[in-house]
Amino acid sequence: MNSVITAAQSADYRNRERAVTNWHTLAPHISSELFSRLSHLVNTSADPDAALAFLTRLCTEKRDDFQRLIRIPQVLLPLVTVFAHSRFLAEEILQQPHWIEELVLSGDLHRHLSAREMEMMLEQFLLRRGPGVPSSLDLAQFRRQQILRILLRDVSGVCNLAETTEELSNLADAILNVTYCHIRDELMKKHGAPRYVDASGNSRECEFSVIALGKLGGRELNYSSDIDLMFLYSANGETDGARSISNKEFFKKVANQLTAVLSTYTCEGLCYRVDLRLRPDGKLGEVCISVEGAEKYYQQRARDWELQMLIKARVAAGDSGPGRRLLEFVEPLIYSSTLDFSAVEAVSATRERIQEKLNQRRGTKELDIKLARGGIRDIEFLVQCLQRLHGGRDPWVRQSGTLHSLFRLRDKNLLSDVEYYRLASAYEFLRHLEHRLQVEDDRQTHTLPQDREALAVLARRMPLAELGGQPSAEKLLAQLQQHLEEVRELYERVIHAQQPVYYQYPATATAVSATAATSTVETVFVEPADSNLVRFLDQRAPQLAATLSRAHLKRGARPLERYLEWIVPNPEWLGWLDSDPILTGYLLDIFEHSPYFSEQMIRFPELLIELKRMREQPGRDASAEEADALEDSNELRRFFRREMFRIQAESICLGTPVFTTLIRTSALADAAIRATYRMAVEQTLLTHPPATARYQAKDQMMVIALGRLGMREFDLASDADLVFVLQDSDAAEHQFWTRVARTIIERLSAYTGEGMMFAVDTRLRPNGREGELVQTERSYKEYFESRAEAWEGITYMKSRAVAGNADRATEFLSELQDVDWRRYGQSGRSQKQLRQMRLRLEREQGAENELKAGRGGFYDIDFALLFLRLKGAGIFYKVLNTPARIDVIEKMGHLERADAAFLRDAASFYRALDHGLRVMMGQAQGSLPKSQAQLEMLTALVARWTPDHLHDQPLEAELAQIRNRTREFFDRLFAA
Repeated sequence: MNSVITAAQSADYRNRERAVTNWHTLAPHISSELFSRLSHLVNTSADPDAALAFLTRLCTEKRDDFQRLIRIPQVLLPLVTVFAHSRFLAEEILQQPHWIEELVLSGDLHRHLSAREMEMMLEQFLLRRGPGVPSSLDLAQFRRQQILRILLRDVSGVCNLAETTEELSNLADAILNVTYCHIRDELMKKHGAPRYVDASGNSRECEFSVIALGKLGGRELNYSSDIDLMFLYSANGETDGARSISNKEFFKKVANQLTAVLSTYTCEGLCYRVDLRLRPDGKLGEVCISVEGAEKYYQQRARDWELQMLIKARVAAGDSGPGRRLLEFVEPLIYSSTLDFSAVEAVSATRERIQEKLNQRRGTKELDIKLARGGIRDIEFLVQCLQRLHGGRDPWVRQSGTLHSLFRLRDKNLLSDVEYYRLASAYEFLRHLEHRLQVEDDRQTHTLPQDREALAVLARRMPLAELGGQPSAEKLLAQLQQHLEEVRELYERVIHAQQPVYYQYPATATAVSATAATSTVETVFVEPADSNLVRFLDQRAPQLAATLSRAHLKRGARPLERYLEWIVPNPEWLGWLDSDPILTGYLLDIFEHSPYFSEQMIRFPELLIELKRMREQPGRDASAEEADALEDSNELRRFFRREMFRIQAESICLGTPVFTTLIRTSALADAAIRATYRMAVEQTLLTHPPATARYQAKDQMMVIALGRLGMREFDLASDADLVFVLQDSDAAEHQFWTRVARTIIERLSAYTGEGMMFAVDTRLRPNGREGELVQTERSYKEYFESRAEAWEGITYMKSRAVAGNADRATEFLSELQDVDWRRYGQSGRSQKQLRQMRLRLEREQGAENELKAGRGGFYDIDFALLFLRLKGAGIFYKVLNTPARIDVIEKMGHLERADAAFLRDAASFYRALDHGLRVMMGQAQGSLPKSQAQLEMLTALVARWTPDHLHDQPLEAELAQIRNRTREFFDRLFAA
């Protein structure tokens, strides 16, 4: 009885009396040890009431199944998870208890299934049902089985949002294709094969494409989405059977039967709601159309929104030929080759009219996260507008998926990092929320519940990374409103501006983001003497007003005024600036020389606190100690943002030497990785314990940094090149540590309302993307001893341990360097191979990234130092940054004093250039800016971090001189 009361009081049950009754029902049927574990799982689930209620029903309605399931340790957590997240799947398990058992024991929970794999599974499933066209019931049941698997992968954190939506799309593709093939086969038995005569007079079998649009087209399907389809066949003709009919009639039968089978409601629900309204001529058009007919329609009669929706179109089932032919035909019609904004304005106006009608129909009480201002549709629409405007000139941005499209738009500087992170994090948050709403009852809903308890349950169902360790209804609503507001602001700026700022520049110039663009235009500060803000400062903060009047900012005036509007309501902050002209000077310096950090301060006004701490305690580094005390990823992201700002503010305002700044940002990244490692181990122990009983997971997996982080030259907006190495003695727990590694990557690179820390790149592991994420020490050594290419081995000369067992990792890296030295250091071939690798990079990347990969760029220095290090590779160093590498090589006698001095200067100059561009833009740039204002800003920054003789002439002239001398040294070294 005591255990029952304890269980019922260990969670915030909505109905405590019913909880006691339910625990009373369960207690006699399970051991005390199992009761304790089960009560812990239920009480820590997203919805203890629902989980307990369904467990009780399983016990009373299916007692034998209940007894069997609870005795399988791997089943308990998935069972409780489903009961706490989805009523319709919980009801399904009550009817089919073996589903959860078979799923868990199959191992498919840890596999990402392709459409082809799902097709094979569906065919196997249908074999038991007999030949012919699958029934609606069979398809609906198979779909629910797979939704169960995908949901468990989703909510347990095994896969991210993109993987979840891709698997949901793969499931739809598989069902479409298998059903289509069966329908076609049955119709061909009656009518023969459809055929047509091609342009050469040859008879060919007619093909049929199922084109997916909307979310299915973008491989971003929801748990309960309509699927938008279009049916297309090769050409008109007729079938070759005894009961011949026209191709049009044949494929009309195919399309109608396919739609009916998928859309028929059964006791298992329906399979998919099929929407054909996006086909040519909509409801009035033919259910399927020939390629020629479709081409004529889109060329002559299609409305603008119909072209825009084809951005997401792809062949999802059937034959690829007809669909591919149409999509290749319409591509030039979709993407504009000029910067004509009128098409976007036309579609925007249509979208506004739709929004007004929806608002009138729905009223204002319910919040629809898809259609609300700043919601999912606004993000998707904004992305498609930018794609249409720029896709004609740059095919790289032509991408159907929203998240992938955002990445590519940022990659081409059509979105700034800040805009990208805001849009991507908002989209991920809203899609996760949409999934939790829909999977509860398999309903296509986007409306937030108004009941407080339902909101609290919804918050607990969200991924931990979105709301932190203690989710609540209040947190959920606050986070949602923040995302909606940020998207609204970006949407209004990009879509509704009469002349968007990124169209103010010549078409040949690289477009910049809407936010950053204002910093590229040189403006003279004109003091708005009659503004309310200035009058207020004159009265309340006269010293600050006087400092501002003397500043005469050229570039940062407008952003600074926006920031001061946030400061004025806070008397304490305003007092700091009024009483401390040096602190005010720091603030002005940042707004004048860093558009990126200006925007960060406007978004997070509390960063002024960090600026004041920098003023009081310059050089303070508390990264490791503070990060080690954090327990929540969102807290860690806030910590990382604060510390990165403080380090970069010192770099700007105090002129900290550039390599000192890079060492400090590297230490910050190290601290973030170590803290995330600890959190990931703790989370995985709770959700997916090790397979081996009493296994003590601590630091057995080593996290090794390569590249810039490996050399302690990590900077703002750098990617972290990481690999994960497992001690040989722990190989049995490979799956556990792989989950830990995935969690580390997801938490470090997740886009949330708190921003992101940094992107993680794991491609430098053995076999690259094809290799396992976590590999043992032995597999690494075997790979590098026999199969690794020269560049792979040499890459690990810039590596060090950042998390896990550091001593063991250092020993491992020393052994790995011995392998490299035996293969490359003692033979002359490394000189030739390194030179070839360097020149290949110059050919492939030099034009776009001249500062790094161009002739005489930083890569010349890097490759030269790698080659010289190989001569003494028998000596192992835990970590060497570029200046330290130069010192070591000079002391070894492999470098003349004059060459060493020049290389120190050149390396400092290149790193200062790169650092200055990152501080200005918030991201890496491959060349000097074209804008004179930005060039002046960069010149002023570089002068702070380099000796006088490196900025005694214009920046372009200094760069040309250093590039020439660097290449001269490189040629001399590699010709020897």
